[in-house]
Amino acid sequence: MSNSIEGKTAIVTGAANGVGLAIARHFVEQGANVMFADRDEERLNAEVGDAQVEDGARLRYFAGDLRERLTVANLLSATIDAYERVDILVNASRQILVTDPLDPEDKSVATLLEQNLMTALRLSQAVAKRMIHQAEVDEQTEGMVGSIVNISSIAGRRTQPELLAYSISAAALDQATRSLAVSLAHERIRVNGVGVGSVMSANLQTRLGEAEGLRKAIVDATPMGRIAAPSELAETVQFLASEASGFMTGQILTVDGGRTLIDPVVEPVH
Repeated sequence: MSNSIEGKTAIVTGAANGVGLAIARHFVEQGANVMFADRDEERLNAEVGDAQVEDGARLRYFAGDLRERLTVANLLSATIDAYERVDILVNASRQILVTDPLDPEDKSVATLLEQNLMTALRLSQAVAKRMIHQAEVDEQTEGMVGSIVNISSIAGRRTQPELLAYSISAAALDQATRSLAVSLAHERIRVNGVGVGSVMSANLQTRLGEAEGLRKAIVDATPMGRIAAPSELAETVQFLASEASGFMTGQILTVDGGRTLIDPVVEPVH
């Protein structure tokens, strides 16, 4: 099976910076048409604003808050208007908040379930319906008709008290990935995920500047002894999006430099 995504159309969320931006850029380099989606319109414009107006451009951007149902519908419409179809969805938008696990007024669990789970779930449902419609219209379609990839975290399996909300949302997204995979398999849509360790995202860059010694703690807890670059996840996501993984669905691939293989005394925030 081919690892190629050339000519496919993909939506990538969280594409204004970090992991999402790296994945979206990589997909463009691999010949895909890509809709960069994020709330941060200023950053999106800075990253891809000029490129999207070039003749034959394979990239566009869409700015909006995907927690709003209408925004989800508008993103899908903008993608169809630009490229007439959608073949791949990468839910890479993530938020991390610190939780006080003993504070009953702490709203971080509800906030991150809405941001990290429900946004991905609603967009997956909308995109899956479009993929099914495309297959019905094009009766000659063979093989898989679409692929969805959710970017999650090893925090769904390992956690700290202050990451309670983030861990719950990551675990919920992993289970949504498995459930959607079973639900959509008969429609020939595959759903997989990537559970990442410490990646040099915008969130982590901020944390490294705030917490003294955090970089060393992360490196010491990672057998490969470093923090991953966002671009290192892009090849894994391409594999899951392509026919190279054609018989895989409902799987969460771990990309963490071996961090979940050891049991450190103190698990660093990532």
